[in-house]
Amino acid sequence: MATATLSAADAEKLNTLKSAVAGLNQIRHVLILESEKNGCINLVARYLSGEAKHVEWSKIQTPTDEVVVPYDSLAPPPADPEETKKLLDKLVVLKLNGGLGTTMGCTGPKSVIEVRNGLTFLDLIVIQIENLNSKYGCNVPLLLMNSFNTHDDTLKIVEKYSSSNVEIHTFNQSQYPRLVIEDFSPLPSKGQTGKDGWYPPGHGDVFPSLKNSGKLDALLSQGKEYVFVANSDNLGAVVDLSILTLVFKILKHLVQNKNEYCMEVTPKTLADVKGGTLISYEGRVQLLEIAQVPDEHVNEFKSIEKFKIFNTNNLWVNLKAIKRLVEADALKMEIIPNPKEVDGIKVLQLETAAGAAIRFFDNAIGINVPRSRFLPVKATSDLLLVQSDLYILEDGFVIRNVARTNPANPSIELGPEFKKVGNFLSRFKSIPSIIELDSLKVSGDVWFGAGVTLKGKLSIAAKPGVKLEIPDGAVLENKQINGPEDL
Repeated sequence: MATATLSAADAEKLNTLKSAVAGLNQIRHVLILESEKNGCINLVARYLSGEAKHVEWSKIQTPTDEVVVPYDSLAPPPADPEETKKLLDKLVVLKLNGGLGTTMGCTGPKSVIEVRNGLTFLDLIVIQIENLNSKYGCNVPLLLMNSFNTHDDTLKIVEKYSSSNVEIHTFNQSQYPRLVIEDFSPLPSKGQTGKDGWYPPGHGDVFPSLKNSGKLDALLSQGKEYVFVANSDNLGAVVDLSILTLVFKILKHLVQNKNEYCMEVTPKTLADVKGGTLISYEGRVQLLEIAQVPDEHVNEFKSIEKFKIFNTNNLWVNLKAIKRLVEADALKMEIIPNPKEVDGIKVLQLETAAGAAIRFFDNAIGINVPRSRFLPVKATSDLLLVQSDLYILEDGFVIRNVARTNPANPSIELGPEFKKVGNFLSRFKSIPSIIELDSLKVSGDVWFGAGVTLKGKLSIAAKPGVKLEIPDGAVLENKQINGPEDL
């Protein structure tokens, strides 16, 4: 713990917090674990001490091909089905399932939003692993890391997969009390005893939570060696049959080269300029996030000439290495302060990110994968892409339609009228064809008929107070539309 460098005032804050956290059991509806109490206090101590990984810009080096391995340079996958099965039997798939779909107007876990053909993110994930297990006779289990926000709902949802050939395990990540900024006391001890008094401390918590839940030791006892960690809303993060060679190549490479950690990175476009990138720093590979960049170098960081890749948050991690580092309390990732306001009280959440752990693992690498591995659905504009004819559904996999000749996806901006999933779906009689679309901006009270085709560059902006209806079967190309007269 970093208490040695604390000022007298901060040491007092920490001591007060320790006392308050010790008494939280009485006001929490479920038991708060000792590991959670210790984890919370350690994080706060590190934060108050001003501990930070300052990056000296002059020391940053561009990673070589040994550090960020080009996907094309990986050895071919095994030809022998038995060898393939042995390889897959070392693997576990873990989806980060703690997020609610609140930004898209949903109340439950984001993973139960319908993506295509009535199938949710979670349905697609299970179908993919079912196909993998069936084809190769292997046993790749699925782990879902929930937060206290998604746990109860997820337990009910996974019941429908009880007859599946996929072992599904759920566990909860840590639950820390929000801190009142004024005095660093836990919000629950100020009378906020409901869920708003607590928060899940970011996906960097996946490593200690995997250990504390008992799941890590159970997986190791089954002979599992690597866990593939990805966001549940990234439809590109699949262990997939259509490009299974990618998975075999990565897994085979990690096993043969004893790489304890691998981050999938992909070429940066102008849409990804804020995404974290991999650098070589003081002899180790490290994730560099925009928040760590000195102000005078931010434009350089955003340049796609110097920093050509970004983190997809698809991670491959050795299970024994996780156990070793968690038990040694060695995973001291950069702390991300996240200020909030609850019932008029200014509070602070301290979080960490799983990608930042890369510098603590031995022989850590990045692999530069195709862009198709990154297909997150963070907003309804992303949902429009994956529900459209730009993608097709095959064996549970959302695959790019080869009819699209432009390698880049269209840029889509939908106005606030489309922000919530319910409103988004009601404004489209059917999802338009966008195979030949370059860009689309929609704002105002716009409604789309069935069988609409959108091409080129389009801007559709309804005038205030006007309901603009795009008729069934309309074909719109390179237009600016503000009213019915422009159709």
